[in-house]
Amino acid sequence: MKPSEEEIAEAKRKQDSISVVRQDMERERMLELEKQKSQSTQNTDQLVSEDEAQEVKDERLKSKFGEFSLAATGEQEFTYLENDVLRLKISNKGGRVYSTELKDFQTHDSLPLILFDGDSTVFGFDFFTRENLAISTNNLFFSSQNSHSLVVAESSPKSLTMRLMVSNNSYIDYIYTLEPGSYMVDFDVRLVGMNEVLASNQNFLDLKWQFYVPGQEKGRKFEDQYSTIYFKHKDDEVDYLSETKDDDSESIPTKVKWISYKQQFFATTLIADNFFLNADINQNKTIDDPKYLKFYQSAIGVPFNNSSNESINMQFYFGPTHYTSLKKFDLDLEQMVPLGWGIFGWVNRFAIIPVFNFLGSFISNYGIIILLLTILIKLVLFPLTYKSYMSSAKMRVLKPQVEELTKNIPKEKSMEKQQKTMEFYKKAGVNPMGGCLPMALQMPILIAMFRFFPASIELRQQSFLWATDLSSYDSIVSWTTHIPLLSDFYGNHISLFTLLMTISTIFYTRLNQSQMGDMNSQMPGMKTMMYFFPVMMLFWFNSYASGLSYYYLVANLITFGQMFLIKRFVDEKAIIKQMESNKKKPVKKSNFQARLEKMQKERTQATSKKKK
Repeated sequence: MKPSEEEIAEAKRKQDSISVVRQDMERERMLELEKQKSQSTQNTDQLVSEDEAQEVKDERLKSKFGEFSLAATGEQEFTYLENDVLRLKISNKGGRVYSTELKDFQTHDSLPLILFDGDSTVFGFDFFTRENLAISTNNLFFSSQNSHSLVVAESSPKSLTMRLMVSNNSYIDYIYTLEPGSYMVDFDVRLVGMNEVLASNQNFLDLKWQFYVPGQEKGRKFEDQYSTIYFKHKDDEVDYLSETKDDDSESIPTKVKWISYKQQFFATTLIADNFFLNADINQNKTIDDPKYLKFYQSAIGVPFNNSSNESINMQFYFGPTHYTSLKKFDLDLEQMVPLGWGIFGWVNRFAIIPVFNFLGSFISNYGIIILLLTILIKLVLFPLTYKSYMSSAKMRVLKPQVEELTKNIPKEKSMEKQQKTMEFYKKAGVNPMGGCLPMALQMPILIAMFRFFPASIELRQQSFLWATDLSSYDSIVSWTTHIPLLSDFYGNHISLFTLLMTISTIFYTRLNQSQMGDMNSQMPGMKTMMYFFPVMMLFWFNSYASGLSYYYLVANLITFGQMFLIKRFVDEKAIIKQMESNKKKPVKKSNFQARLEKMQKERTQATSKKKK
């Protein structure tokens, strides 16, 4: 029964193998324990490192922002304040208005009309603390003091307060108050306990305000010509930056009442209850950006008394540039509507706008309103039109006699020919310029209308016949290919109202030239110029408001009708008879001519006495 040596050797080999396996397993277990221990140590070291990093981070924030360090970090959140016409999106970052939507309006492509929007918006105060740290509230996080994220002013004014906490006893409040149906927002800045935080020698705050201006209308180039920064000097006039320059700026060292970032038909305006100390304003065209027209920015000096409890009261106007509505605020905001300077502005303010508003009170179609307005204007101007026509008729009936009188005068003696002609006209009782003066008196109205239509928000997106927007061009044919010179000066579309207006103007010019009589032969260059102007209008007006071209077209057609009626009821034989009668009468000298002859006579007598 005793095992053989081979069996003993095999059993020993197996035992040794098992022992080796057990040793390997124990070694692996020990390695795993060491690994776990190492990982635990690394995790502990990492936690300690993160704690140290947070402390370093807090220390850095404290060194950079001082007592404002708690407001230096956060996540952006939004609170909304709105009424039936306005919706404000207010960010906790900077406590500022992040975007503004006008509910009753849309862009030309039927999107919500946003005056400005996005993180590029800047609105905040810059100042120094007692530790000489530069602080900008635009980058700090406020907290909403309202319980809801949506505040609606339905039947009474509602307020939204955004608070920038510094300590338990020090904070800054932005208080926005909105009334139902209003585009005006009260904006009050309340500083509590900030006299213990801010530099003691600080007697003003720098307010930084900037945003990109999005395009709202169909014609970018045309809209750009009516977008700029307006501002009003305290107790003085309203001024503005150039609309046409790519870049323009102005430093205003004196007190300012308000600053307005204006688009063609809308404005974002900051108004001081009292005044701003000064301002630096700047605008830049964003030529290569298809979405934005310009970039507006301002640095505004705001009075600050550095007291323990201080309020800075201001207002925002986010709304349309409707002349009558702006005038009600009694802040000269209506001067943002470019109605023209001098007499042209007077015509618009005291004649055109009242009549236009009166017609608009009971007529909803603005194409009909423009038609009626044109008829009224032409009726008022009819006496001048009649006088101009009668002067042209007299020149026409005298033309054969003038030609007979001057036929023997050589062409090189043009001065003599002109003198003979003028003497004949004077004897016949005809003033060659009698037709020009009435036309000149009509020019203020024509130019006033040129300023009125592109500035009238009432015409915005109002359709008539084929025109979908009387405040912009009416395109019947358009193309996208850029054609050198043509695209630059004419555009990539054809406006039908402008084309018809140009044709009617050329026809009117031809008709008027045929009745001017001998004056055309005396001044052939003037005849060419009279045709050149309507052709240039085709290029100028192609991208302008179609309501303006429609007005000029209707005015021309009414003028044709007036001239036709006058011609039918004017007896040219009676005119000839009257002028023949005038020739027999002695020519009455004007007062100027009588004085001139008297002076000449006295000079001759004085010369004769000296010779004696």
